[in-house]
Amino acid sequence: MSTKTKTFRLGSSPMVSAPGMVRWAIAGAKFPRDRKTVANVNAQTWSVPMAAAIKLVTQTVPFTVEGETVVFTA
Repeated sequence: MSTKTKTFRLGSSPMVSAPGMVRWAIAGAKFPRDRKTVANVNAQTWSVPMAAAIKLVTQTVPFTVEGETVVFTA
């Protein structure tokens, strides 16, 4: 069984700062009961699969910030 990875680029908009939203989600994910909720906010905002969003907010995968864009591979 092969594992597929994909690189995601979460861009900011006038209403949402991607780096700010990801930092908020990482802070919220430290509480196990809130982990799925904050991951879901990121998943829904940028149409990212839930499994990738959970990896991002739990910092299972590294991410970089390029200007106002968050980039990660999951």
